[in-house]
Amino acid sequence: MAKKKDVTYVMVNEEMGVPVFPYDITDKPYKIIGVVTAGVRKATIFSKEPSQQKIYNEIWERGEKLGADAVIGAKYGDSHVTALSWGNTKAGGVAIKFLTAEEIAAGTKGDTLEGFDPEAWTGKKM
Repeated sequence: MAKKKDVTYVMVNEEMGVPVFPYDITDKPYKIIGVVTAGVRKATIFSKEPSQQKIYNEIWERGEKLGADAVIGAKYGDSHVTALSWGNTKAGGVAIKFLTAEEIAAGTKGDTLEGFDPEAWTGKKM
């Protein structure tokens, strides 16, 4: 079975252990590469609500698949019972890739979350 190689990330949310942040990053230039969304389900009606750690891990899994260095602007709501689950928590964020030293030297401008509309990218509410 193939093992996942160990990767050291440039920035990690110390509280959560993954590079997912509920805010914008302003000290390191980046480009937006996509919007990630996740639905975290409860196993049964008696299960606890998903923890912030579990939600951030789910968001990060999707960001990592896009090749992101981090996910910023992470949000999640309350759990809602649906026909197919005992509780589903919708979550999402913005996947980013940090600019390289070469890109910065070449004058590439970084993106910000200010004015960014994830709905315009996905057609879905986050």
